[in-house]
Amino acid sequence: MKLSNQQITAIKRKRGELNLTTSKLADETGVSRYTLSDIINRNKRNVQQKTFLKLNNWLIEQYTTLK
Repeated sequence: MKLSNQQITAIKRKRGELNLTTSKLADETGVSRYTLSDIINRNKRNVQQKTFLKLNNWLIEQYTTLK
């Protein structure tokens, strides 16, 4: 599956807002820190379906949960 530019930007933005390291983001999303590093630093778009779903679900949770 392919991540959109908006999804990658949202992941980067939320990671920055929460001040998360790549390792901590990996813990929260269940996605490998190496995969996250590729997505964040190299704008890797093509990912496995399970990775896509994990990141999408994490984003939805972050934007819908009141803190």
